[in-house]
Amino acid sequence: MSQVGAAVVGTVPVCAAVLCAGVAAWMAGGRNDDLRRARVLFVGDERAGPGPAPPASPGGARVRLRQGLEKARGEVRRWGSRRELWCVPAGIVLGVLSRSVLPVVVAGVSMALIRRRLRARERERERARRSDAVIELCEAVAGELRAGRQPGQALVATGVEGFGEAGTAAVAAARFGGDVPRALRAVARLPGADGLAGVAACWQVAVDGGAGLAAGLERIASALRARRDQRQDLRAQLAGPRATALMLALLPGGGVALGGALGADPLRVLLHTPAGWACLLVGGLLEWGGMAWTARIIRAAEGSARVP
Repeated sequence: MSQVGAAVVGTVPVCAAVLCAGVAAWMAGGRNDDLRRARVLFVGDERAGPGPAPPASPGGARVRLRQGLEKARGEVRRWGSRRELWCVPAGIVLGVLSRSVLPVVVAGVSMALIRRRLRARERERERARRSDAVIELCEAVAGELRAGRQPGQALVATGVEGFGEAGTAAVAAARFGGDVPRALRAVARLPGADGLAGVAACWQVAVDGGAGLAAGLERIASALRARRDQRQDLRAQLAGPRATALMLALLPGGGVALGGALGADPLRVLLHTPAGWACLLVGGLLEWGGMAWTARIIRAAEGSARVP
């Protein structure tokens, strides 16, 4: 009996280890190789076969489903972010409905033009972000100087965020005693960072002549902020003309849709007859001329209202 009791007592740790290994394998997703390694390690049965596959863990299935949904959401977000790609299915649908290849060709040209427009808008947003970063930099450095720091220490403490490698070079010049005005002028060549040219001039005057750098930076920040506010005010005032121009540009499409609803079948006339081709060509040229003229007027208004 003592030998039997000793055997029972000796098997208790082994059973506990096997139970823990089984729980760990179930929490990991029920993989067969993990369970087989646990059996070989704790039981020592190397000749045992793989055995029947355990049922899939509900938690693992939920994780895989969540990962699949996240991947699909990322694909939809990526497709939606590239809005110019929606021209392709729209052109294909119009081509099938009208039984013509012209909508597909127009969709390809429109995709290229929209992509160019979106890239220009992204560059404009990047320029605005850099302009805001210059204002924040001037205010931060001025605050550090008011607190008693040296100019180089103030620039290193605030950093030149959002200016890429040129900003990193400017911080390195301030930290190791380099030519900070030259580095700031290099950063000022970036679109939207032209205010740093004034910062470089103030920096050079302050270092050479001992003038107050904090006051100069505060004046530069005030001037840049005034220019930004004026630009935003002008953009708000031009929102009405832009909306009007867009509505007038979409009127021909609305006329075609109205004619189709009334049963006139304008797509067949425009896409399958010589007279329709001529009307489509003349109308497209007039549409392009009107949009270009409106864009030129808006650009002239924005250029004339800039603060020097």
